[in-house]
Amino acid sequence: MIKELFQINIKWVLRDRVLQALVGVALLLLFLVPAFSVLSMRQVQELSITLSLSAISLVLFVLATLLGSSSVWRDIEKRYTASVLTLPYSRGSYLFAKFFAISLFLIMSAIIFTAVASVAIWFSSTLYHSSSPLRWIYIVNAVTFDVMKYILLTAIAILFSSLSTSFFLPVFGTISMLLAGNASQEVFDFLTKDATGAKMSLVLRLAAKFFYYIIPNFGAFNFKVSAIYPVPLQVEGLLYTLIYFIVYTGIVLCISIRVISRREF
Repeated sequence: MIKELFQINIKWVLRDRVLQALVGVALLLLFLVPAFSVLSMRQVQELSITLSLSAISLVLFVLATLLGSSSVWRDIEKRYTASVLTLPYSRGSYLFAKFFAISLFLIMSAIIFTAVASVAIWFSSTLYHSSSPLRWIYIVNAVTFDVMKYILLTAIAILFSSLSTSFFLPVFGTISMLLAGNASQEVFDFLTKDATGAKMSLVLRLAAKFFYYIIPNFGAFNFKVSAIYPVPLQVEGLLYTLIYFIVYTGIVLCISIRVISRREF
């Protein structure tokens, strides 16, 4: 049953013309990376990697936000949910199928973007010799954890979409969560410093810790620096981030299923 729903949702994603246009624009931008990279005469390779990873991250963010935010809301708006849920499918299967279809699309998009970006990076690196070695495994690692980040964001967008009856809460809620998650580690580190913590009340310190553990730490998925300037990766840190991704995504999906199971359509 989940397989049939999964195939339906994959077709829904692939037929969206707005997403097709977005993918086309993203590929065009990646092809233009060498042209922008030559603006830096001394760090062409580093700039090309930076621009490529930033472009991939931006496109994955837009895809995750649009697809995740409209996943349940659009079905409700078009009365599609009511007809699907009359079939022998559980609401959990319905939600899981949507999540896995969007996640697969993000992975496929990231593979295509990375392939195109690799050509652009390689070409840029041949224009001017860099003192830093080009480590492809670090670039692939940075993109892989970026994909995990936006798959988690997709789960959060689906949660907001399950809660809302409009398009605005899922979109702006997802964007707000991403902004907060990107800054959570820095804010927490600042508030827990001895000099800063001494000036804060106990209530504020506890509130800071509470929100730090509730809000997803998207900064943990950022390995772009190690890709740009080949910095050795710590396997322990990668493993902890992977476990964090699996646990947090699972919790968000379970809450989403709980929410949509209680909704009346």
